Amino acid sequence: MKICVYCASSDKVADKYFEVAEILGRQMAREKHVLVYGGGSMGLMGRIADVMIANGGHVRGVMPRFMDQVEWSHKNISEMVLVEDMHERKKLLVEGVDAVVALPGGCGTLEELSEVITLKRLGKFTKPIIILNLDGFYDPLQMLLDRMVEERFMRPEHQRMYTFVERAEDIIPAIKSAPVWDADAIAFAAV
Repeated sequence: MKICVYCASSDKVADKYFEVAEILGRQMAREKHVLVYGGGSMGLMGRIADVMIANGGHVRGVMPRFMDQVEWSHKNISEMVLVEDMHERKKLLVEGVDAVVALPGGCGTLEELSEVITLKRLGKFTKPIIILNLDGFYDPLQMLLDRMVEERFMRPEHQRMYTFVERAEDIIPAIKSAPVWDADAIAFAAV
């Protein structure tokens, strides 16, 4: 599988976040999955890429040229795709992937996750979306999404668009058992 992983570039986060990036990277490499990510060399981005490389995994980075020019890009990955802007980056990150995973992260991770959920809601992206809710990190997001359903901004069926898991070890099994979201899902894309 080709798995897009959204994650942070900050090196200042707690060790537990680096640990989940390592666990996921090792599991993906062991199972011969391809990592598609933002191309960074620092933070969780750098850690998951480093672990994939150390374990013989294939890593594809997608990064805007302005970020590469300030040397944010990982120099040792299998493949780096340079793009003109963040919009093109987000499009290429999900193009042809079999799943999207969101690790804990900042506003960039949240923005990418929000966009891919919207694309799934509109039937433009139909693959599994897995959100790692380590130690309740994404509890507020889960509450907000539930509230959107309660207030009828979304329908109950829309809760099948994503799966929250609490442990890194549960990510790959969650991808494999995610509810189907196919052409039939588009029939209820409108509220």
